[in-house]
Amino acid sequence: MPGGRLTLHERECIAAALAEGLGYTQIARQLDRPASTVSREVTRNGGPGRYRADRAHRATAARARRSKAATQPTASAGFPAGNEALRDFATRFTDLLVYDGMPRMQARVLTALHLTDSGRLTAADLAHQLAVSPASISTAVNALEKRDLIRRDRATHRRDHYYIDDNTWHRTTLNLAQAAQAKVEAARLGAQLLGPTTPAGARLHHIAQYLDYLGNQMVQVVERWHDH
Repeated sequence: MPGGRLTLHERECIAAALAEGLGYTQIARQLDRPASTVSREVTRNGGPGRYRADRAHRATAARARRSKAATQPTASAGFPAGNEALRDFATRFTDLLVYDGMPRMQARVLTALHLTDSGRLTAADLAHQLAVSPASISTAVNALEKRDLIRRDRATHRRDHYYIDDNTWHRTTLNLAQAAQAKVEAARLGAQLLGPTTPAGARLHHIAQYLDYLGNQMVQVVERWHDH
């Protein structure tokens, strides 16, 4: 069955053939499988030196279960499957964050937190609501925490809670202002190296002026908002 999944017996044959030093093409010919199938199977399960048939079979079954769970009709950001309006809004909110350059998994996590009354969820909550692996959540929350978009709180039972607060977007704006300032310094240095009379130097000087103005305005906007 060239198009079907590899069976445990086929994986045992692959392991035995690898032990004999056979190449992927020879193994594929024995199994009546494409060589690319054998190559992917071995590569994703440790490589020729570490391939084990039973372990590879269990790993494939686990991947299939995760894939099946991900395709189930679950609610975006954990909303009930029947609440189409909230599901659509969650998708739209996520897409806007992705459009701004945020990786989709980070955007989905941030959306889930924004649309939760408490603004607080555990990693297990997020994995369940978004129907993804705990590893995906871990990568996303670590990146969001580094960007100061979410905070981590070690709550009871040694379970981390991730949350947003009323100052989340204020901090984001200030972080953007800091990033703009770093670009200002880089542009000014480039202008000095190239010389202000050259077209490239003048261009960088203009960029530095604009970014400096933009960063200052960001800070003033946050200050005015707090005063308001």
